[in-house]
Amino acid sequence: MDPVFQSFLAGFPVLLLHFAVTIAMLAIGITIYHFVTPYHELHLVRSGNTAAAVSISAAIVGMAIPLAICMATSVSVWDIVIWGVVTLLIQILAYRIADAMLKDLPNRIENGEIGAAIMVVGIKLSVAFINAAAIAG
Repeated sequence: MDPVFQSFLAGFPVLLLHFAVTIAMLAIGITIYHFVTPYHELHLVRSGNTAAAVSISAAIVGMAIPLAICMATSVSVWDIVIWGVVTLLIQILAYRIADAMLKDLPNRIENGEIGAAIMVVGIKLSVAFINAAAIAG
């Protein structure tokens, strides 16, 4: 049997497992994020609130970036889980940092203030890149 095909057969199940665990962690992180925010961004997005769409998108991408690095640098599923939990907690903390920097952030997002949402994007993604670099380090 061709070594390349053997390598695929050995590696593909591991890839699927790592991918599934990482996606599950992202879903858990987004769920936790919804519980720590005082507003429900998906409801706001469904009602046409662009600021909420920008904010939740930043949260999702901000969590995905360090989780992707966790997956890329992992040696096992436990590696992904342990460091994934750390990165998710840091990203959720980024929301709290943004909330502290911008007065009355929940109301500003609910009112559709794009300026506040863009500032939140900057904070969440900046923390995500630094978080990812620390994990890769």
